[in-house]
Amino acid sequence: MNQITTKAAHIAELNGPIVVFGASGFIGANLFEQLFAVRKDVFALTHDATKAWRLKLLDVPAENIIHCDILSDASIKDVFSKLKPRTIFNLAAYGAYSKQKNVSLTYETNVIGTVNILENCTENMVYIHAGSSSEYGFNCTAPKETDPVEPNSHYAVSKVSAAYTLEYYARQFGLNTLNLRLYAIYGGWEEPDRLIPRLVEEARQHKLPPLVSPDISRDFVYVDDCVDAFVQAALRVNADIRGRSYNIGTGVKTTMRELVDVARQTFGVAQEPVWGSMGNRAWDLADWYGDPAAAEADLGWKAVTPLSEGLRRTADWQVSHQYAERVIPAFQTPTLNPVISPIIACYKDAQAIPYMYERLVKTFNEMKVRYEIIFVNDNSPDNTDEVLNEICAKDPNVIAIKHSRNFGSQSAFLSGMEIATGDAVVLMDGDLQDPPEIIPKFYEKWQEGYDVTYGVRVQREMAPHVHFFYKQFYRLFRKTAYINIPVDAGDFSMIDRKVVRELVNLPETEQFLRGLRAWVGFRQTGVDYVRPERMFGVSTNNWTKNIWWAKKAIFSFSFAPLELMTYVGFILTGLSMLGILWQVVSRLFNFDPNTPYGISTVIVLVMFFGGINLLGISFVGEYVSKIFEETKKRPKFIRTMVRKGRQTYSTAAEIDTLVQQRKSK
Repeated sequence: MNQITTKAAHIAELNGPIVVFGASGFIGANLFEQLFAVRKDVFALTHDATKAWRLKLLDVPAENIIHCDILSDASIKDVFSKLKPRTIFNLAAYGAYSKQKNVSLTYETNVIGTVNILENCTENMVYIHAGSSSEYGFNCTAPKETDPVEPNSHYAVSKVSAAYTLEYYARQFGLNTLNLRLYAIYGGWEEPDRLIPRLVEEARQHKLPPLVSPDISRDFVYVDDCVDAFVQAALRVNADIRGRSYNIGTGVKTTMRELVDVARQTFGVAQEPVWGSMGNRAWDLADWYGDPAAAEADLGWKAVTPLSEGLRRTADWQVSHQYAERVIPAFQTPTLNPVISPIIACYKDAQAIPYMYERLVKTFNEMKVRYEIIFVNDNSPDNTDEVLNEICAKDPNVIAIKHSRNFGSQSAFLSGMEIATGDAVVLMDGDLQDPPEIIPKFYEKWQEGYDVTYGVRVQREMAPHVHFFYKQFYRLFRKTAYINIPVDAGDFSMIDRKVVRELVNLPETEQFLRGLRAWVGFRQTGVDYVRPERMFGVSTNNWTKNIWWAKKAIFSFSFAPLELMTYVGFILTGLSMLGILWQVVSRLFNFDPNTPYGISTVIVLVMFFGGINLLGISFVGEYVSKIFEETKKRPKFIRTMVRKGRQTYSTAAEIDTLVQQRKSK
């Protein structure tokens, strides 16, 4: 039985379903591709949109690519409940490359993400983790797994922490876990700007790329051997070895000089190398290679692909995959999955918030997009703070904002929009009357090029007479407004980032967003939906508040009241002149003895015109009060606390710094 047939047989033995976290990465894509070639109950789990180009080029069926954020416990729970995996390969990581400089994200992904996955694993599952030879750090010369680790970077420290975490879960909870400390893996699907892909691409054209010092060394492992290590580890893990780490290397020290010599011989390159034409990297070491003896003894694994053969197979892969035409452009300009930022205005919605969060996460996972959920607690008198703190603690993609007092839903939306960094925001009420399940329809319109997609309430689950008055108001508002405002459209909408910037930058103190949303223009369209009843509690709206909303809308976007009073003034003045003329003529010629006269007539006319005057003055007063309010230049809201994940910002300076940082993104 040849090597390929043997590997296929081993893959078939794995307990399924199988999930591969980090399947959009180099090794993850290779592992997923080889597993999927043998069986179809394999799912690629990805959150790293910057590397999703591999999965796109692999042309994998959409149902086998699952969006999952390992920093969100809810996201993992949702995936596990659907797929019920038996074998888990975790290759999700951050910080291995020089361009990945976010220290916090390094620890969050490599440690917290690992913990989140392990928390959802059970004893009947197998969990194989992609560690790194970087864990040994300065102790890099053929270390055994029992030798001390001396991490020399944040990435290395995070990987060591993950290894200890695996060991803890194995001992404490009996989980079947193993950590594979990978050395220098190379082969197909590796980033085109890495050493081996560039060397092979240049060597195929009988040239050499810029090179570092010739004495720098690596332990090069062909990617197919690495995939075999994951498969063997999943099959061989047992109670005696679970929780351990294993070196996945050849045990052979290969210097850059030796690597280039092999490449020149393999591809017939006559050009002499120019050493030092590329600067050494901070992690370059002279004696970096491993001791794979334990992996061979316990897992039955060893690297079998010689370096020359691995380079040749890498070259064959580049040719068969049209490396220059397809892979390099896809790597250079990947199609990014967008970030959607729902902003939820919360007031007396504590009971509904957990349901809102779960439904949003479920919706975004199904949409395969990234998310940033922003809850704005508009000084709610219930336990909203406690509920949001619990959600933030388990999901770093959730932001909770608290206001110093109740500023209203419009200010709450603006507060969230100012902090949001998503490619688009979705405005929602916290009472679940704006269903998260409508967001995919908004998203479709957004992808078609619409900058604003608003929800059109074709039906409200409420008393018929109340529903009638709502519909009539929207039609009256549209007829009186000086801009085209869609009927039956509330705040529930998806708004592109460029429109959000315009709305946030508007100087108005008192804002009516559904009107301003129409005023700023851009491409807009509506999506019909049925607005359900409030899930919990009683609506904070009443007839008084509804009238206040109506006044706010009309006096913000219509001059019709002033125009109406002008017309009424002209008409009544004309009628009065005719009345006076009639009185004079009838008295002079006495042709109508029934012409009214006396104090009662005067009182009625005074009250009538007095009422008209008061009404006109009140209309003018509404506009004057708005002018007065705008001249004060008071802030639209005051934040007392912002929490992102486990990080809390409570002072004014901290909050201002956070806002400025997020505005610059």
